[in-house]
Amino acid sequence: MIVTSTNLIEGKKIKEYKGMVFGEVITGINIVKDFMAGLSDIFGGRSQSYENELIKARENAIDEMKKRAKSMGANAVIGVDVDYEVLGQNGSMMMVSVSGTAVVLE
Repeated sequence: MIVTSTNLIEGKKIKEYKGMVFGEVITGINIVKDFMAGLSDIFGGRSQSYENELIKARENAIDEMKKRAKSMGANAVIGVDVDYEVLGQNGSMMMVSVSGTAVVLE
């Protein structure tokens, strides 16, 4: 399934618009990752543990959106937007949400 942030796909014609489609993932950040991120704050550098968690959450949210689009009869999702939010007490949870338009390409 093609997933793109653009509204058109070069060389493809949109045959049918199926509607908006979403994918959401909420994940907790554990104390070990918080500790390691704290060390990165003190000594500088990137927090690989947080980056990996973001990547995994984004991929899972996109996979969820693709499943929902497929269940609507779509074979692509266009105009995709990715949003990140921090939730919970002391920002202990992270939400990744993706949205787009499910379409059928010829």
